[in-house]
Amino acid sequence: MKYETIDDFNSAQVGEELLICDTLRQLIDKGLTKAESKIWHGHPVWFLEGNPIVGYSKLKDCIRLMFWSGIDFDEPKLEPGTGKFKDASIRYTEAIQINTTDLKRWLKKSKVIQWDYKNIVKRKGKLLRII
Repeated sequence: MKYETIDDFNSAQVGEELLICDTLRQLIDKGLTKAESKIWHGHPVWFLEGNPIVGYSKLKDCIRLMFWSGIDFDEPKLEPGTGKFKDASIRYTEAIQINTTDLKRWLKKSKVIQWDYKNIVKRKGKLLRII
């Protein structure tokens, strides 16, 4: 299914997954007030100056919250991605699993710890740290 807006994406979820998505959206919007949010590659993503920062997606058995530069947050609850990029994520099956203190801290880190995904194509796949 193709979603036009984050509202569309969230509304397509049911039960706990809807609660998780609505909770994540509320907390991310509050923590990243200067971010642009939109559907990108089929799921909700927040950007700072065009650089993807955080997003969530529906997987078969959960909602995954992913930080594009999360590997460098030094947060044990965030699991590294494939190793090709600097992403890290956490998976939720119930809204009660969302630790707001952790999420607020991760969002603060996401503002200052960033890799330049915006220009990755121009740099032929090479990621540079934004300082």
